[in-house]
Amino acid sequence: MKINALVAHDAAQPLTSGQVSLRALQKQDIKIEIPFCGVCHSDLHMARNEWAVSQYPLVPGHEIVGRVVDVGDEATRFKPGDIVGVGVMVDSCRECHFCKHHEEQYCESGFTATYNGMDKYTGERTRGGYAQSVIVDQDFVVSVPQNLPLAGVAPLLCAGVTVWSPLRHFNVKAGDRVGVVGLGGLGHMAVKLASAMGAEVTLFTTSPEKGKDARRMGAKQVVVSRDAAQMAACQTSLDFIIDCVAAPHDLDPYLATLKTNGRLVLVGIPDQPHNAPDITPMVFRRLSISGSSIGSIQETQEMLNFCGEHNITADIEMIAGEEIEAAFARMLKGDVKYRFVIDMQATSW
Repeated sequence: MKINALVAHDAAQPLTSGQVSLRALQKQDIKIEIPFCGVCHSDLHMARNEWAVSQYPLVPGHEIVGRVVDVGDEATRFKPGDIVGVGVMVDSCRECHFCKHHEEQYCESGFTATYNGMDKYTGERTRGGYAQSVIVDQDFVVSVPQNLPLAGVAPLLCAGVTVWSPLRHFNVKAGDRVGVVGLGGLGHMAVKLASAMGAEVTLFTTSPEKGKDARRMGAKQVVVSRDAAQMAACQTSLDFIIDCVAAPHDLDPYLATLKTNGRLVLVGIPDQPHNAPDITPMVFRRLSISGSSIGSIQETQEMLNFCGEHNITADIEMIAGEEIEAAFARMLKGDVKYRFVIDMQATSW
């Protein structure tokens, strides 16, 4: 089965439109026509082989929303016409401790990525959502609330659940004081979700001009992290911080803003390690540093249901497929508010 897609043929060349093959529809499969796919920074890393794992030809995209157009003979969870989403995973071993406890993102054998993963049916690389359609096992497809605009839903499938998962896992609740470091694709979703949970949100940013947006999204306070006086004023005031910055930076100033028993959770992955934090305040105030990776299928559905109830979507800029390289260039400069989404219907194949 051939479809049109945006394809990376090697690390040095721009993505171009072309045709790729989809696997045949299996008994448990769902075929989804894709109107919108979000653009994650990891798509750029993979297209350029910056993590040295890319296999070409490569079709990026793991923030997929669309309409079911066909189902396998034994697929019962969805029917043609349903509006659904696909995130970062399309399979896992399903047998290990984590898979059995609905934490497929920590599969001991490694989950199958939506693109550049190994398809267990064909032995070939999986293809992502920068395409007209995708075929995915029904167990890795989620329902999308009908009241939400689809383009704004697409980034929820990665950026949204990546911050939702630690907020839920560490039991952030109404009345908690939560810090968010960075107002990018991840950070703006963290502000929206945490504030909708009833937390009092403080945004830490190096860009004062983002304060207005942060407050519109629900932040109660905006702190310019380069301003020592502003940082000092919020010392030992927060219960929880989610750090969304994917660049190396000093963690100590953020640890200083945590109360005793506070926790700093890292979801951004820098290209170079952070400097080691000062252990002394961690010991004397029982502070913790944790990491968190995307989210499970169950968490993704829970997050989408919550967003439907609270009318939450991502702030996006829409592009056509042929604008993807310009979007990548702007992403490198941090010039996007706050997630690009590809409109497949506006794309010239």
